Amino acid sequence: MQRRFLGLTATIAALSAAAVLAGCGVTGGDSDVTLSLVAADYDLNGGDSTEKYWADLTAAYEAEHPGVDIDVRIESWDDVDRKVADMVEAGKAPDIAQIGAYADYAAEGELYTADELLTVPVQANFLVPLTTAGEMRRVQYGLPFVASTRLLFYNKKLFADAGITEPPTTWAELAAAAKKLKRDKVAYPFALPLGPEEAQAETMMWLLSGGDGYTDDAGRYVIDSDRNVRTFQWLKRELVDAGLTGPVAPGKLDRKAAFAAFARGEVGMLNGHPSLAQEAARKGVEVGMVPLPGADGEARATMGVADWIMGFKQNGHRKEIGEFLDFVFSDTNVLKFAGDNNLLPATVSASNRMQADPAYAALAPFLQALPNSRLYPVGKTSWAQVSGTIKKDIGRAVEPSAVPGTVLGRIGREATAAEGAE
Repeated sequence: MQRRFLGLTATIAALSAAAVLAGCGVTGGDSDVTLSLVAADYDLNGGDSTEKYWADLTAAYEAEHPGVDIDVRIESWDDVDRKVADMVEAGKAPDIAQIGAYADYAAEGELYTADELLTVPVQANFLVPLTTAGEMRRVQYGLPFVASTRLLFYNKKLFADAGITEPPTTWAELAAAAKKLKRDKVAYPFALPLGPEEAQAETMMWLLSGGDGYTDDAGRYVIDSDRNVRTFQWLKRELVDAGLTGPVAPGKLDRKAAFAAFARGEVGMLNGHPSLAQEAARKGVEVGMVPLPGADGEARATMGVADWIMGFKQNGHRKEIGEFLDFVFSDTNVLKFAGDNNLLPATVSASNRMQADPAYAALAPFLQALPNSRLYPVGKTSWAQVSGTIKKDIGRAVEPSAVPGTVLGRIGREATAAEGAE
């Protein structure tokens, strides 16, 4: 059977043709059904590992299901969400999309629910925080494809050189360690990337460590809650105003630049994810990893992140989509993708297998944090707008003349207005 892999260098004409075939439900060769799948490219080095993963997986599936072809198209993370949105708007939705968000499609009634697609054992196997994050109005539409968590990273050599014998367990200890690192002339005692690249992640980690978050238990935005305001007051006073966040203002510092500085050995502490641990170790940095401290001890929760896979209704292939996704979520396939990309499985059984395998020992701290993690409120259609506002404005909360409560109040009012328009 013929599978067509359209990589990042494919022409616009070829992409359009693939979309038309997908939208019309045209099949190839002797197939009864062709399922179209658009997936994100996870290869950080410009290689073809993502394409090879899907090629091997679909070949194995097609061998067992001779009436089905899977037509795969790989897109960069910069483009994949937009291209799927364009396909849907043009009435040519893929059967399956593996992308960053599902809520808008669910709200428009364009997606199958999880229980319409998956067998009960597969649906019940997702980790609880990921299942919850995949729900809109208590119905699951987003199927968590892969996950990660965030931990406090520290450079063990810089700690030792500065006379720091233990990683911090409270905010006060974190500030004290940063002061020692500054005295030892470390460029970034604590790197605080509140620039627009991924400020919503850094912000959420700190809000959780301060005892709150983006939303309350009822799912309503509480960005300017008293606890959240106190968190940013502390960040501004104890880290930024004290000169402990390095030569670049937090609002101008993007995550990518902070991570690169850590891998060069210029950062004492920052919040990081599994891929950074691998890159830093490759460059000779000995990394310590612990949960981000809370104000007086352990933080309320660790931040988790998930990417999503979903099934679109447009072409009417519910049965075939569901059977294929059951196969995608087998332990073998889940572990293969997560392990190859230094990420975490979204299922209980694959997580248990990874945790028991010495080959994945470097991921153990992240695995331990995932079951109790908190994720972005991705089930809210307003989240994309709110996240964009946070990325653009949150860095201003720690500027020299800023009043953190004023900045958070403005973001909070915009969030509440966006929520009211859902």
